[in-house]
Amino acid sequence: MRSPADPAIVARGKQIFGVDCSFCHGSDARGGESGPNLVRSQLVLDDQQGELITPVVRDGRPDKGMPKFDLSAADISAVATFLHSLPLANLGGAPSAPVNILVGDAKAGEAYFNGAGNCVTCHSVTGDLAGIGAKHDPKTLQNLIVSGGGGRGGAAAPSNVPPTTVTVTLPSGQKFEGKLTHIDAFTVSLAEADGAHRSFAINGATPKVEVHNPLQAHIDMLPTVKDVDIHNLTAYLVTLK
Repeated sequence: MRSPADPAIVARGKQIFGVDCSFCHGSDARGGESGPNLVRSQLVLDDQQGELITPVVRDGRPDKGMPKFDLSAADISAVATFLHSLPLANLGGAPSAPVNILVGDAKAGEAYFNGAGNCVTCHSVTGDLAGIGAKHDPKTLQNLIVSGGGGRGGAAAPSNVPPTTVTVTLPSGQKFEGKLTHIDAFTVSLAEADGAHRSFAINGATPKVEVHNPLQAHIDMLPTVKDVDIHNLTAYLVTLK
């Protein structure tokens, strides 16, 4: 039995969860389009002060489409406190009513798209985003905003998104480039344009490995974007019929 949590910490954790986690796990942590129900999660139930949640948040779960988040220990602890504050009655209760996520300002979203958000650097409302509001529901659009449709598991990536590529530079200066097929702490593998497959052993910083993820801008944006901007962008994208 946990002691009653500090309401201020719960509120802080709820705020962080709303910005970084709710798009996949739902605003009430009961699961979203791509993320599992955290109220029912055994890991969350076993966690005491964030010690089990921390590695998942910081390392991500690439096999399940979850990116890693660069959150401080205090922020992760606050999120854990918020999750632990959710009533256990939710474990067997009926799902809560759907949350209306169309609460943003479409005009403000358009201004952000064309201005501070730098969305127009990669996207066009008459090109890759043409008619996107008619193709996806609002929740999917939010997932597309924070992930570009890749790496979060739920929303399908736009068909014209190029694959993640990699450049491997050997100590001799010879370079190999191609589609990234595998990478871990010990090996990197790629498929060259002619179909040839190559693998290289990694030993520290040798060889030099540069991964080029076309959705990196979305991943980099996630920890810092304000939820008001997400809501406004969602409201704007919905209008692109």
